[in-house]
Amino acid sequence: GPVPPAGLLQVVKQCVRVPVFVMIRPRGGDFLYSDREVEVMKADIRLAKLHGADGLVFGALTEDGRIDTELCTALLAVCRPLPVTFHRAFDMVHDPLVALETLISLGFERVLTSGCDSSALEGLSLIKRLAEQVMSPAGCVTSGLFPPGGGITERNLQRILEGSAASEFHCSARSARDSGMKFRNPNVAMGASFSAPEYSIKVADVAKVRTLNAIAKNIL
Repeated sequence: GPVPPAGLLQVVKQCVRVPVFVMIRPRGGDFLYSDREVEVMKADIRLAKLHGADGLVFGALTEDGRIDTELCTALLAVCRPLPVTFHRAFDMVHDPLVALETLISLGFERVLTSGCDSSALEGLSLIKRLAEQVMSPAGCVTSGLFPPGGGITERNLQRILEGSAASEFHCSARSARDSGMKFRNPNVAMGASFSAPEYSIKVADVAKVRTLNAIAKNIL
């Protein structure tokens, strides 16, 4: 998902009491950014902070699949003093164990990951290995959290939480809602030919959210 508009952030902040972290991503596609895109990211961070963001989420890689430490350092400086999560750009790195150490040293507080696989369930073993990598001898995570994300549903959440020992998770929990439009033009699509139907809307599903929350509370 790209960066949300400032208006959405303002309305969300008025409606919820939980911390709101804002995605900083100027476009879809890869995580190798041009100088112009970096300027957009910095501007988006400043706007998110101005409108009440509780934290920021971004990721940036080099062309050879490593963490772009120079760019991440610059963006982290703009984000201060807010906490920052490195998003699923992590799943596209060349060496996740090395990348993890880099992110910890830079100061990221969370790493959102599907375990470098198609979903968190398929990547469960790596997620667990990443968590073990930052465990202290006393058994406490010394830095970073690993909220699994990618393909999480009410059918697999328990297995993922138990298998990863995660205390947080990320999922869309969406469902499709039919448009309220009565007049419809079937000859026009507002976007690519493979885009979502014009008269179907993806919305957060309250029932799914409650079910997932109940499963998590029972485990955690």
